[in-house]
Amino acid sequence: MHPLTWIVVLNWNGADDTLACLSSLAGFMSTSCRVLVVDNGSTDGSPKRIKDAFPDIELLLLPLNCGYAAGNNAGFRRVMELHAEFVIFLNNDTIVNAGFYLPLVETLQRNPAAGISVPKIFYFDCPDTLWYAGGIVRLSTGLISHIGIRKKDAPQFDRPGSTAYATGCCFAMRTRDFLAVGGFDETFRMYAEDVDLSLRVSALGLSIEYVPSSRIWHKVSASLHGNALLKVIKKVIKKSLGVLHLLRKHRAWRGMVTYLLLLPLRLAASFGDVMKTRLSGVNKTGRVQNAEHIQNRH
Repeated sequence: MHPLTWIVVLNWNGADDTLACLSSLAGFMSTSCRVLVVDNGSTDGSPKRIKDAFPDIELLLLPLNCGYAAGNNAGFRRVMELHAEFVIFLNNDTIVNAGFYLPLVETLQRNPAAGISVPKIFYFDCPDTLWYAGGIVRLSTGLISHIGIRKKDAPQFDRPGSTAYATGCCFAMRTRDFLAVGGFDETFRMYAEDVDLSLRVSALGLSIEYVPSSRIWHKVSASLHGNALLKVIKKVIKKSLGVLHLLRKHRAWRGMVTYLLLLPLRLAASFGDVMKTRLSGVNKTGRVQNAEHIQNRH
C-alpha cells in the first residue's frame, strides 16, 4: 500500500483552471492519494462550482486572499490533520499526466537524502516545449532560471538528478521535512518563495531531485491582451521584488546590486518573449487542440 499523499491545489478566482486541473487528477485518486483544494478567499463563486463538480473533494475555505505562501501553509496544516505522509503542492493552472505523483513520492521513498522532488514541466500551449527541467540559482549574481525553458523536449532532459531549486508550480516533500524547514516564508507575497524554500531544504543537507518521469503541463501566460507593455512591466516588478527580498534575506548583497543593474535588460527580454509568443500565432483554438493532445498522453 502506498503512503498517504495529499495534493494541495491553491485556488483564487480561478474556477475554470481549477476544475480542469481536478479533472486531470480525478482518474487516479484513491485512498492513498487525495486532493485538498484551498480557496484563497475567492469572490467568483469558485467554491460552489468546485464542490458541485467534485462533491467528494476536500475543500478548505480561507476568508481572504493571503497569497501563495500563506495559502499553501494553511493547506499543509490541514493535510497534517488528515495524517498525510507526503504533500504535493500543485498550481491550479496545470494539467497532469496520469499517475504523475508516483515517481515523485517513490523518489523520496528510495532516497532518504532527497528533500524535494520536482517533475518535468511543459508549456500547456506548446505541449512538447519545456518550461522547467531543473533550476539554476546563483545568489552571487542574482541569477535564478529554469533549465531547458522554451526548448523542445530532448533526451538530455530525461536524465534525473539533483538540481538547485524546485519551482512552486509543482513539487513533493515528506510532511516531516516541510515541517522541519518551517514551511513557506509568508513574508514572500508572490515569487521567489519556492527558491527560498529550496535553499532552506538544501541547508538541512537534503537535495532537490528533478524527476523527468513525472510530467505536467502549465498554463503559463502565453499572450497578453490590451496594454501588453504595462502588463509585462507589472509582472517584472513583482518578480523583481520577490527576488530582491530573497537576496536580502540570504544576504547576497553583490547579487542584489547585479540584479538591479541588469533589471532594464530583463524587462526588455521579457517584453521580447511576449512579442515572439504573440507572433507565433498561439490562440484559444490552439489551446483546445493542445488540451486534447495532452489528455491523449494519459
